[in-house]
Amino acid sequence: MNTTSLLKWRYATKQFDPSKIITPDKLQIIKEAFNLTATSYGLQPIKLLIVRTKEIKEQLKAAAFNQSQVTDASDVLVFCIDTAIDALYVEDYFKLVKEKRSTPDEILKPYQEFLTNHFSTITQDEKLNWATKQAYLAMGNLLTVCAIEQIDACPMEGFSPEKTDEILELDKQNLKSVLLMPIGYRSDDDFMASLKKVRKPLEDMVLTR
Repeated sequence: MNTTSLLKWRYATKQFDPSKIITPDKLQIIKEAFNLTATSYGLQPIKLLIVRTKEIKEQLKAAAFNQSQVTDASDVLVFCIDTAIDALYVEDYFKLVKEKRSTPDEILKPYQEFLTNHFSTITQDEKLNWATKQAYLAMGNLLTVCAIEQIDACPMEGFSPEKTDEILELDKQNLKSVLLMPIGYRSDDDFMASLKKVRKPLEDMVLTR
């Protein structure tokens, strides 16, 4: 199938087959795709936590209003954001830029100073809101990658971030959960798989000038 056909094939899977597990090579593709996702300023203020332990998935299910996708899926992707975005965070990014590209300090310094000043003048809520947008970019990217690899996925906002953070002890890593995405393979019993995709006409969605 081509890309468009695969995007038509994908849907928000409601019932996963618990017996089907994602292979390590497929999981590696997902990890690398997450890391290659575009983010604002290139700062990557996001982390991906992959949960496949049954006991932890059971706890997460309770935090996700008992939605069965969380326990039936092969893995649960937890999209997290960094909560400690400060001058040191920016400095670490520019050290990485210099390491990878050998860019001279005189070129990097103005941009580093700009970002350091920017993040020192906005509120913590603004930082978290900005970082959350980057998590949505990553989820969108992984939804497409999963479709291409014919891995089923269910993007989820319906869960308690506070309970999830507590279960996974994310505060110890300066992280907050913002999205969940169970991934695996659809069950033959999932009636949603056979339903026609509901989308507005293309001409209503894409405008040209």
